[in-house]
Amino acid sequence: MTATETRVRAPRLPSDRGPLSRAVIDHCAGRSGPLLADVSVADPYGDDLQLALYVCYELHYRGFADVPDAMEWDLDLLALRLELEATFLGALRRDVAGGADVEAEVAALLTETVGARGISHHLLREGTKEQFREYVTHRSAYHLKEADPQLLVVARMSGRAKAGIVTVEHDEYGAGRADEMHSELFADMMRELGLSSAYGDHLDRVSGSVLAEVNLMSVCGLRRELRAAAVGQFAVIELTSSPGSARLVRAAQRLGCGPATEYFYAEHVEADAVHEQILRREVIGPMLADEPHLAEDLVFGVQASQLLGGRFADEVLDAWAAGRSSLR
Repeated sequence: MTATETRVRAPRLPSDRGPLSRAVIDHCAGRSGPLLADVSVADPYGDDLQLALYVCYELHYRGFADVPDAMEWDLDLLALRLELEATFLGALRRDVAGGADVEAEVAALLTETVGARGISHHLLREGTKEQFREYVTHRSAYHLKEADPQLLVVARMSGRAKAGIVTVEHDEYGAGRADEMHSELFADMMRELGLSSAYGDHLDRVSGSVLAEVNLMSVCGLRRELRAAAVGQFAVIELTSSPGSARLVRAAQRLGCGPATEYFYAEHVEADAVHEQILRREVIGPMLADEPHLAEDLVFGVQASQLLGGRFADEVLDAWAAGRSSLR
Protein backbone atom coordinates (compact mmCIF):
# COMPACT_ATOMS: atom_id res chain seq x y z
CA MET A 1 0.00 0.00 0.00
CA THR A 2 1.39 3.41 -0.98
CA ALA A 3 1.73 6.38 1.35
CA THR A 4 -1.06 8.14 -0.58
CA GLU A 5 -3.41 5.18 -0.12
CA THR A 6 -2.75 5.06 3.62
CA ARG A 7 -3.53 8.78 3.85
CA VAL A 8 -6.93 8.62 2.19
CA ARG A 9 -8.48 5.33 3.28
CA ALA A 10 -10.73 5.25 6.32
CA PRO A 11 -9.68 2.90 9.15
CA ARG A 12 -11.67 -0.14 10.20
CA LEU A 13 -13.73 -0.02 13.35
CA PRO A 14 -11.69 -1.07 16.41
CA SER A 15 -12.45 -3.93 18.76
CA ASP A 16 -14.53 -2.94 21.76
CA ARG A 17 -13.16 -2.59 25.30
CA GLY A 18 -16.43 -2.99 27.23
CA PRO A 19 -20.19 -2.44 27.02
CA LEU A 20 -20.09 1.28 26.12
CA SER A 21 -17.62 0.97 23.26
CA ARG A 22 -19.36 -2.25 22.13
CA ALA A 23 -22.69 -0.42 21.92
CA VAL A 24 -21.16 2.45 19.93
CA ILE A 25 -19.21 0.19 17.56
CA ASP A 26 -22.19 -2.15 16.98
CA HIS A 27 -24.42 0.85 16.27
CA CYS A 28 -21.94 2.29 13.77
CA ALA A 29 -21.71 -1.11 12.08
CA GLY A 30 -25.50 -1.46 11.90
CA ARG A 31 -25.50 -4.49 14.20
CA SER A 32 -27.94 -3.17 16.80
CA GLY A 33 -31.34 -1.62 17.23
CA PRO A 34 -31.92 1.24 19.70
CA LEU A 35 -28.66 2.44 21.23
CA LEU A 36 -28.89 1.57 24.92
CA ALA A 37 -25.91 1.91 27.27
CA ASP A 38 -25.54 2.67 30.97
CA VAL A 39 -22.94 5.43 31.34
CA SER A 40 -23.56 6.01 35.05
CA VAL A 41 -21.36 3.14 36.24
CA ALA A 42 -18.47 3.75 33.84
CA ASP A 43 -14.97 4.81 34.83
CA PRO A 44 -14.71 8.29 33.26
CA TYR A 45 -11.03 7.72 32.48
CA GLY A 46 -11.36 4.04 31.62
CA ASP A 47 -10.61 2.37 28.31
CA ASP A 48 -14.25 1.56 27.61
CA LEU A 49 -15.66 5.07 27.93
CA GLN A 50 -12.67 6.69 26.25
CA LEU A 51 -12.81 4.36 23.23
CA ALA A 52 -16.56 4.94 22.94
CA LEU A 53 -15.97 8.69 22.88
CA TYR A 54 -13.04 8.39 20.48
CA VAL A 55 -15.16 6.44 17.99
CA CYS A 56 -17.94 9.03 18.26
CA TYR A 57 -15.49 11.85 17.57
CA GLU A 58 -13.69 10.02 14.79
CA LEU A 59 -16.89 10.22 12.76
CA HIS A 60 -16.16 13.98 12.55
CA TYR A 61 -12.65 13.31 11.18
CA ARG A 62 -11.98 10.43 8.76
CA GLY A 63 -14.86 8.14 9.72
CA PHE A 64 -14.57 4.37 9.43
CA ALA A 65 -14.63 1.90 6.57
CA ASP A 66 -18.13 0.55 5.90
CA VAL A 67 -19.74 3.11 8.21
CA PRO A 68 -22.01 5.56 6.35
CA ASP A 69 -20.88 9.18 6.51
CA ALA A 70 -24.39 10.08 7.69
CA MET A 71 -23.64 8.29 10.97
CA GLU A 72 -21.75 11.45 12.00
CA TRP A 73 -25.13 13.03 12.81
CA ASP A 74 -27.03 9.97 14.04
CA LEU A 75 -29.32 11.27 16.79
CA ASP A 76 -29.07 8.22 19.04
CA LEU A 77 -25.29 8.30 18.84
CA LEU A 78 -25.17 12.04 19.53
CA ALA A 79 -27.40 11.58 22.58
CA LEU A 80 -25.09 8.92 23.99
CA ARG A 81 -22.06 11.05 23.19
CA LEU A 82 -23.49 13.87 25.30
CA GLU A 83 -23.78 11.47 28.24
CA LEU A 84 -20.22 10.24 27.75
CA GLU A 85 -18.97 13.83 27.54
CA ALA A 86 -20.83 14.84 30.67
CA THR A 87 -19.24 12.00 32.62
CA PHE A 88 -15.76 12.76 31.28
CA LEU A 89 -15.95 16.53 31.75
CA GLY A 90 -17.53 16.13 35.18
CA ALA A 91 -14.60 13.99 36.33
CA LEU A 92 -12.07 16.46 34.95
CA ARG A 93 -13.72 19.45 36.67
CA ARG A 94 -13.76 17.48 39.90
CA ASP A 95 -10.12 16.45 39.66
CA VAL A 96 -8.43 19.74 38.70
CA ALA A 97 -7.78 22.65 41.01
CA GLY A 98 -9.53 25.26 38.88
CA GLY A 99 -9.07 29.00 39.21
CA ALA A 100 -8.71 31.99 36.92
CA ASP A 101 -5.02 32.91 37.22
CA VAL A 102 -3.95 32.45 33.62
CA GLU A 103 -0.57 34.14 34.11
CA ALA A 104 0.36 31.69 36.86
CA GLU A 105 -0.66 28.70 34.73
CA VAL A 106 1.34 29.93 31.74
CA ALA A 107 4.39 30.66 33.92
CA ALA A 108 4.22 27.13 35.31
CA LEU A 109 4.12 25.68 31.79
CA LEU A 110 7.32 27.54 30.93
CA THR A 111 9.19 26.17 33.95
CA GLU A 112 10.65 22.68 33.90
CA THR A 113 11.21 20.88 37.19
CA VAL A 114 14.78 19.64 37.66
CA GLY A 115 14.86 15.84 37.78
CA ALA A 116 11.27 15.56 36.54
CA ARG A 117 9.89 12.13 35.69
CA GLY A 118 8.77 11.93 32.09
CA ILE A 119 8.75 9.79 28.98
CA SER A 120 11.21 11.98 27.06
CA HIS A 121 13.60 11.91 30.04
CA HIS A 122 13.40 8.12 30.19
CA LEU A 123 13.91 7.66 26.45
CA LEU A 124 16.90 10.00 26.49
CA ARG A 125 18.63 8.36 29.45
CA GLU A 126 17.83 4.67 29.29
CA GLY A 127 14.96 3.90 26.94
CA THR A 128 15.20 1.23 24.27
CA LYS A 129 14.38 1.56 20.60
CA GLU A 130 11.37 -0.69 21.14
CA GLN A 131 10.10 1.64 23.86
CA PHE A 132 10.59 4.57 21.48
CA ARG A 133 8.47 2.68 18.93
CA GLU A 134 5.80 2.05 21.57
CA TYR A 135 5.67 5.75 22.43
CA VAL A 136 5.29 6.68 18.76
CA THR A 137 2.54 4.08 18.38
CA HIS A 138 0.57 5.62 21.25
CA ARG A 139 1.03 9.12 19.91
CA SER A 140 -0.23 8.14 16.45
CA ALA A 141 -3.78 8.52 17.81
CA TYR A 142 -3.16 12.27 17.70
CA HIS A 143 -0.18 12.97 15.49
CA LEU A 144 -1.61 11.35 12.35
CA LYS A 145 -4.25 14.08 12.52
CA GLU A 146 -2.06 16.67 14.21
CA ALA A 147 -3.73 20.08 14.58
CA ASP A 148 -7.11 18.89 13.24
CA PRO A 149 -8.83 19.02 16.68
CA GLN A 150 -7.47 22.51 17.32
CA LEU A 151 -8.65 23.68 13.90
CA LEU A 152 -12.24 23.03 15.02
CA VAL A 153 -12.05 25.97 17.43
CA VAL A 154 -11.09 28.56 14.80
CA ALA A 155 -14.68 29.23 13.71
CA ARG A 156 -15.56 29.87 17.35
CA MET A 157 -13.01 32.67 17.74
CA SER A 158 -12.70 36.23 16.44
CA GLY A 159 -10.30 39.15 15.97
CA ARG A 160 -6.61 38.93 16.84
CA ALA A 161 -7.01 35.66 18.71
CA LYS A 162 -8.48 34.01 15.63
CA ALA A 163 -5.73 35.37 13.38
CA GLY A 164 -3.09 34.25 15.87
CA ILE A 165 -4.28 30.67 16.14
CA VAL A 166 -4.60 30.41 12.34
CA THR A 167 -0.96 31.52 12.10
CA VAL A 168 0.06 28.61 14.32
CA GLU A 169 -2.17 26.19 12.43
CA HIS A 170 -0.65 27.32 9.12
CA ASP A 171 2.71 26.08 10.35
CA GLU A 172 1.21 22.81 11.62
CA TYR A 173 -0.08 22.16 8.10
CA GLY A 174 3.32 22.70 6.52
CA ALA A 175 2.86 26.36 5.55
CA GLY A 176 1.26 25.23 2.29
CA ARG A 177 3.53 22.24 1.63
CA ALA A 178 1.72 18.92 1.98
CA ASP A 179 4.93 16.95 2.56
CA GLU A 180 5.85 19.24 5.47
CA MET A 181 2.55 18.89 7.34
CA HIS A 182 3.36 17.64 10.81
CA SER A 183 1.02 14.67 10.33
CA GLU A 184 3.01 13.71 7.22
CA LEU A 185 6.32 14.08 9.03
CA PHE A 186 4.97 11.81 11.77
CA ALA A 187 3.93 9.23 9.17
CA ASP A 188 7.43 9.39 7.66
CA MET A 189 8.86 8.68 11.11
CA MET A 190 6.53 5.74 11.66
CA ARG A 191 7.58 4.12 8.41
CA GLU A 192 11.25 4.66 9.29
CA LEU A 193 10.65 2.91 12.63
CA GLY A 194 9.02 -0.06 10.91
CA LEU A 195 5.48 0.88 11.96
CA SER A 196 2.38 1.12 9.82
CA SER A 197 1.59 4.76 9.12
CA ALA A 198 -1.98 4.04 8.01
CA TYR A 199 -4.46 6.26 9.81
CA GLY A 200 -6.15 4.37 12.65
CA ASP A 201 -4.15 1.15 12.23
CA HIS A 202 -2.97 1.16 15.85
CA LEU A 203 -6.24 2.05 17.55
CA ASP A 204 -6.63 -1.42 19.08
CA ARG A 205 -3.20 -1.18 20.71
CA VAL A 206 -3.03 2.33 22.12
CA SER A 207 -3.79 3.20 25.72
CA GLY A 208 -7.15 4.55 26.85
CA SER A 209 -5.23 7.29 28.63
CA VAL A 210 -3.84 8.63 25.36
CA LEU A 211 -7.32 8.42 23.82
CA ALA A 212 -8.51 10.60 26.70
CA GLU A 213 -5.96 13.27 25.77
CA VAL A 214 -7.21 13.33 22.18
CA ASN A 215 -10.83 13.26 23.33
CA LEU A 216 -10.22 16.38 25.41
CA MET A 217 -8.98 18.13 22.26
CA SER A 218 -12.05 17.04 20.32
CA VAL A 219 -14.68 17.97 22.89
CA CYS A 220 -13.12 21.39 23.45
CA GLY A 221 -12.90 22.01 19.72
CA LEU A 222 -16.47 20.93 19.03
CA ARG A 223 -18.14 22.87 21.84
CA ARG A 224 -18.28 26.63 21.55
CA GLU A 225 -18.67 26.91 25.32
CA LEU A 226 -15.22 25.29 25.68
CA ARG A 227 -13.39 27.44 23.12
CA ALA A 228 -11.10 28.93 25.78
CA ALA A 229 -10.41 25.45 27.18
CA ALA A 230 -9.34 24.43 23.67
CA VAL A 231 -6.85 27.32 23.67
CA GLY A 232 -5.60 26.27 27.11
CA GLN A 233 -5.12 22.69 25.96
CA PHE A 234 -3.29 23.88 22.83
CA ALA A 235 -1.08 26.08 25.00
CA VAL A 236 0.06 23.04 26.99
CA ILE A 237 1.20 21.35 23.77
CA GLU A 238 2.95 24.36 22.30
CA LEU A 239 4.48 25.85 25.46
CA THR A 240 5.92 22.59 26.76
CA SER A 241 6.87 20.86 23.51
CA SER A 242 10.29 22.30 22.71
CA PRO A 243 12.31 20.92 25.67
CA GLY A 244 10.73 17.47 25.39
CA SER A 245 11.22 17.41 21.64
CA ALA A 246 14.87 18.35 22.06
CA ARG A 247 15.32 15.38 24.39
CA LEU A 248 13.60 13.10 21.86
CA VAL A 249 15.97 14.29 19.12
CA ARG A 250 18.91 13.25 21.29
CA ALA A 251 17.17 9.99 22.23
CA ALA A 252 16.60 9.21 18.54
CA GLN A 253 20.27 9.91 17.83
CA ARG A 254 21.39 7.71 20.72
CA LEU A 255 19.16 4.85 19.58
CA GLY A 256 19.96 5.22 15.88
CA CYS A 257 16.33 5.70 14.91
CA GLY A 258 17.09 7.54 11.68
CA PRO A 259 16.84 10.96 10.02
CA ALA A 260 13.03 11.12 9.67
CA THR A 261 12.62 10.51 13.40
CA GLU A 262 15.20 13.13 14.28
CA TYR A 263 13.63 15.59 11.83
CA PHE A 264 10.10 15.24 13.23
CA TYR A 265 11.16 16.20 16.73
CA ALA A 266 13.74 18.78 15.58
CA GLU A 267 10.96 20.52 13.64
CA HIS A 268 8.92 20.73 16.83
CA VAL A 269 11.81 22.21 18.79
CA GLU A 270 11.99 25.14 16.39
CA ALA A 271 8.33 25.54 15.42
CA ASP A 272 6.89 25.27 18.92
CA ALA A 273 9.32 27.82 20.30
CA VAL A 274 7.79 30.29 17.84
CA HIS A 275 4.26 29.06 18.47
CA GLU A 276 4.73 29.64 22.20
CA GLN A 277 5.22 33.35 21.61
CA ILE A 278 2.27 33.60 19.22
CA LEU A 279 -0.08 31.77 21.55
CA ARG A 280 0.85 33.88 24.55
CA ARG A 281 0.84 37.28 22.83
CA GLU A 282 -1.54 36.91 19.88
CA VAL A 283 -4.06 34.34 21.10
CA ILE A 284 -4.36 34.15 24.89
CA GLY A 285 -3.81 37.84 25.53
CA PRO A 286 -6.30 39.14 22.94
CA MET A 287 -8.89 36.48 23.78
CA LEU A 288 -8.93 37.43 27.45
CA ALA A 289 -8.86 41.14 26.65
CA ASP A 290 -12.04 40.68 24.59
CA GLU A 291 -13.68 38.10 26.86
CA PRO A 292 -12.14 38.20 30.35
CA HIS A 293 -14.83 35.87 31.70
CA LEU A 294 -13.15 33.02 29.77
CA ALA A 295 -10.13 32.91 32.12
CA GLU A 296 -11.55 30.07 34.21
CA ASP A 297 -12.23 27.97 31.12
CA LEU A 298 -8.73 28.58 29.79
CA VAL A 299 -7.24 27.50 33.12
CA PHE A 300 -9.47 24.41 33.03
CA GLY A 301 -8.09 23.50 29.60
CA VAL A 302 -4.51 23.82 30.85
CA GLN A 303 -5.09 21.82 34.03
CA ALA A 304 -7.20 19.10 32.40
CA SER A 305 -4.58 18.61 29.69
CA GLN A 306 -1.82 18.31 32.28
CA LEU A 307 -3.85 15.88 34.36
CA LEU A 308 -4.45 13.57 31.41
CA GLY A 309 -0.87 13.91 30.18
CA GLY A 310 0.38 12.92 33.62
CA ARG A 311 -1.90 9.88 33.73
CA PHE A 312 -0.62 8.72 30.35
CA ALA A 313 3.04 9.23 31.28
CA ASP A 314 2.64 7.39 34.59
CA GLU A 315 0.92 4.47 32.90
CA VAL A 316 3.64 4.10 30.27
CA LEU A 317 6.56 4.55 32.66
CA ASP A 318 5.07 2.13 35.20
CA ALA A 319 4.71 -0.50 32.49
CA TRP A 320 8.31 -0.05 31.38
CA ALA A 321 9.57 -0.13 34.98
CA ALA A 322 7.80 -3.47 35.39
CA GLY A 323 9.51 -4.80 32.27
CA ARG A 324 6.37 -5.04 30.14
CA SER A 325 4.99 -3.32 27.07
CA SER A 326 2.83 -0.24 27.53
CA LEU A 327 0.72 -1.22 24.51
CA ARG A 328 -2.46 -3.23 24.77
